[in-house]
Amino acid sequence: MRNFSTYLFLLLFISVSGGKISGQGLHFSQYYNAPLLLNPANTALMPETDYRAGINYRRQWASVPVPYTTRSVFADFQAMRNANETNWLGLGMAIWNDKAGDGNLSLSRMEGFVAYHVQVGFFAMISAGVSAAFVQRSVDFGRFTFDRQWNGFNFDRSQISGESGHTSKTSFSDLSAGVNFAYFPNENVYLKLGAGLAHLTQPKESFYGMENTLGLRPTANIDMLLKLNNTVIMNPSVYYTTQKNASELIYGTLFLINVSNSEDSKVQLIFGGYHRWTEALIASFGLRYDQWKITSSYDFTMSSLSPYNKSRGALELSLIYEGVYGEVSRTRRTYNCPRF
Repeated sequence: MRNFSTYLFLLLFISVSGGKISGQGLHFSQYYNAPLLLNPANTALMPETDYRAGINYRRQWASVPVPYTTRSVFADFQAMRNANETNWLGLGMAIWNDKAGDGNLSLSRMEGFVAYHVQVGFFAMISAGVSAAFVQRSVDFGRFTFDRQWNGFNFDRSQISGESGHTSKTSFSDLSAGVNFAYFPNENVYLKLGAGLAHLTQPKESFYGMENTLGLRPTANIDMLLKLNNTVIMNPSVYYTTQKNASELIYGTLFLINVSNSEDSKVQLIFGGYHRWTEALIASFGLRYDQWKITSSYDFTMSSLSPYNKSRGALELSLIYEGVYGEVSRTRRTYNCPRF
């Protein structure tokens, strides 16, 4: 092939990243800023706002021949509140796309979400959600070169490659489901336990007509908000998922620092750190201004790939906006949740 080292690394990328991450589907280090991807039961699970919209961007391994780019846009909103405003329906949608390698191996996913949230007593809430998605994978085989295209001086793409039996696109539908349990005994403590299951139908995915079935992917998440004082809120969390022989565990915490909380504006600094087990250290920093929140993070590779990418793992950015339908909603308190 055109460049042996490039494709050697591509093979390594598929065997390591595909087994550890890509095999689990789309992923973000800022899982806490990708609520719909994390669990369908998170759809419109918001204590003080009625709707939100966000974008996520991840650029992974830019220093090696096969960088990996992931993008998403999502939106969700509350509907059909009961008279006491303790139960409501959540609706949402999201679009994801990622692309990797010389052949522009691409995944596009469009997904719809629905969830229902029920407050149990004064201190707990149960949520359940489902999602349905249409997924398409594509690859540009014309960007590859093969042995038969070598003319003695260089690789000539105009020559017949001799490769056959493949398709450039494949598509399938997918279903996911999840549940959450939230506990909020007072305005200083909030605890949420979540569990989900992706690829319920175990769809088939292959460019060669093979029986490549996506395995069931269970996920678990623990998220907590602790108001330490009138200035600092601590937000520790843990995320775990597994699929076939692969698994991913991320844990760490954010700190929300109140800078300004006047009638005209609310400003918070956000910073923290996470660890992806055996893979990377993740540093996060962000800013919240009124209804806007922007967060950046960077993965520092710790695995056996660090000599190849010089520990430069991934840059990630997220932007989220949360709003209310009207002035009446601004004073609504659905349930206790730490705030300044």
